[in-house]
Amino acid sequence: MGHRLSAITTRTGDAGSTGLGDGSRCSKASPRIDALGEVDELNAHLGVLLCETLPQELRELLLRVQQDLFDLGGELAVPGMSLLGESALRRLDEAIAHYNASLPALREFILPGGTRAASQAHVCRTVARRAERALVRVLEQAGPQQASHALPYLNRLSDLLFVLARVINGAGSETFWDHQRTPRDGGRD
Repeated sequence: MGHRLSAITTRTGDAGSTGLGDGSRCSKASPRIDALGEVDELNAHLGVLLCETLPQELRELLLRVQQDLFDLGGELAVPGMSLLGESALRRLDEAIAHYNASLPALREFILPGGTRAASQAHVCRTVARRAERALVRVLEQAGPQQASHALPYLNRLSDLLFVLARVINGAGSETFWDHQRTPRDGGRD
């Protein structure tokens, strides 16, 4: 797959372009590079989440997600390449179903927070949504043949991260959105 990095500083990007895995060059401001950066940022935020104390099965799931995100980055770096398969999407669906089954039903929106690990899972969720929006821009430009499983993957991943934030916090320790605040409490006027 593409070129391996042997030198970190090449100076070839000093003028605002970058090389893709297929050898072509594009602007660093292109939607493709923006999406690649968003996926990379998401992967880095997952790395921060993995610094927290987590159950081993969650750790293994998140490490697998990091591998999948690297594959997704490969798809973005090499136009036309498909690395993220149906099995990656199925793993997310199964994980969502598994972890959500143990949670009480939500009757109100929850505020991001709780433990530091749960808060970081919420940060990852929001970055996943941003990466998803960036990928939509790439697909609108490149056409549907570029779609693979990347877009549904990011959509499901943000759902999974929401569920995992709830699991990490533990049932009953969530802060719910108070939609009935009085105006003097900072609510609606």
